[in-house]
Amino acid sequence: MTDEDGARRRGLLDGEAGELFREVLAAEVLLDGDPRLAPDHPLAGSVSLLQDLGLLRRDDAAGGWVPVDPTSVQPGVVAPLGREAVELLHESAAWAESFASLAQSFRRTPHQSDALTEIRGLPGINRFLESVVDDAESELLTAQPAGPRRARALEKAHDRDMRALRRGVTMRTLYQHTARRSNITREYVDVMRANGAEIRTLDEFFNRLIVIDRRMAMVPGATADSAVVVHDRHLVSYLADIFERSWERARDYVVTSSVTESQIAAEVRQMTLRMLTEGHSDSASAKRVGVSTRTYASYVAALKQEYGVQTRFQLGLAMGREQDPESAPEA
Repeated sequence: MTDEDGARRRGLLDGEAGELFREVLAAEVLLDGDPRLAPDHPLAGSVSLLQDLGLLRRDDAAGGWVPVDPTSVQPGVVAPLGREAVELLHESAAWAESFASLAQSFRRTPHQSDALTEIRGLPGINRFLESVVDDAESELLTAQPAGPRRARALEKAHDRDMRALRRGVTMRTLYQHTARRSNITREYVDVMRANGAEIRTLDEFFNRLIVIDRRMAMVPGATADSAVVVHDRHLVSYLADIFERSWERARDYVVTSSVTESQIAAEVRQMTLRMLTEGHSDSASAKRVGVSTRTYASYVAALKQEYGVQTRFQLGLAMGREQDPESAPEA
């Protein structure tokens, strides 16, 4: 019996055949002479179904067909379906495992014709990232810009990254300085560092990057919900080198002294000044500094207060005089 046949028969039982069963139940018997037993009767299909299922049983003493308790019939119908469902689940799991094994081999093998692969949709990106991190054998390099990471993203990353660390995979992660202000990020960092990960922060903006075993990399796509997977070993090597250069300029996440804190604060301030000098919008500047637009506005307000000015135009003039005192107007 096909799934379609099963659904059709169940629908009949829920409708016409079920009503017929209730009528026979009320009458106690479907007599042999009842026209509904005729092969050409409109209800012949329902009668046949009830007989096939065992819900109507032939009783010579009653002179017809009598109803049977459905609870005594159910196991004979439902149990085989349950066994079939279990078998299908096992079979589907086996198929999934076979495909996963082949996919793992595919991901680990360079493909000259597929140097770049685009993945669209955040669920698809997360699934792919989960699989490739689980495939990592020796090293993970990760650059996470835009300041503190969201709690949900860190929650997803925690188990995935811990599995890699427990396998002996080395992990280095790069954040922007502003990520230090997030308690959630700090808690995640503490756990990762306790398990062997190295984490540093950098004042300047950088793009998101993940490099797996120096054989594959993932970078942002053209849209916010897309990513590009790089398989070409030359491009992967180039991206890994970019990471290494940023890593060398970055500071270890652990703040060991007030001097280090002051230096980091000064670097964030300098980045804000640079954004103002270059004339970027608040939203673009906030992204590059690694903070929200509101936080960036508070940085600008603090600079106005520091320079003793009221407007951004005045702030720009003051910064210009500071950078080039000789160009400042004479008093």
